[in-house]
Amino acid sequence: MTYEASTGGSGARERILARVRAAVAHAPEAPAVRRDYRTSHTASDDPRVLTDLLERNLTDYRATVHRTTAAALPALVAALLNGHGARSVVVPDGVPPAWLTAVEAAAATPVRDTGPLTAAELDACAAVLSGCALAIAETGTLILDGGPGQGRRALTLVPDLHLCVVRVPQQLVASVPQALARLAPTAPLTWISGPSATSDIELNRVEGVHGPRTLEVLLLEG
Repeated sequence: MTYEASTGGSGARERILARVRAAVAHAPEAPAVRRDYRTSHTASDDPRVLTDLLERNLTDYRATVHRTTAAALPALVAALLNGHGARSVVVPDGVPPAWLTAVEAAAATPVRDTGPLTAAELDACAAVLSGCALAIAETGTLILDGGPGQGRRALTLVPDLHLCVVRVPQQLVASVPQALARLAPTAPLTWISGPSATSDIELNRVEGVHGPRTLEVLLLEG
């Protein structure tokens, strides 16, 4: 005997749905959803205030934050790569030439996503250097959308070290609602709040399980 024959199958489903429709047939229309909620909980929209807030929240999530300028960025990238002993760095398409020069200055091998790279090839790379789409100050979140200088999602999830450059204030918003208003809903969004981490039932924290173990955020000011 089949399940459908023993339980009435789709006939029971239709009877239940018919009862639901009959019960709500004369119900009033649902009121329109109000959208007048606050879109930010930050007292000031001053870029300096938002940058400070972003840094605090990123640090609270155990990311390491560096403030820099365009002129100082290449030296900083090279120093960070050398400090972590990274000798192979994934460089997504669209990364500015100055960033690529910084990788080479660190005596590291830039790796392009040609082929594309397999998971094993990405795992063999020590680091990835990327930009981002936006950063959210209130939550300490970086958002990647696969745009220029970011590449596909796997590029920033597999290598153990992620160096992410955020242009402030151009790529900085206060809140999630403000970020959503600037993002394409069909883009492959990756939301990053600190290094990848998880905890077991006894709350033992383990980092690097679902993404990079180390996150270095470079706030490019000016």
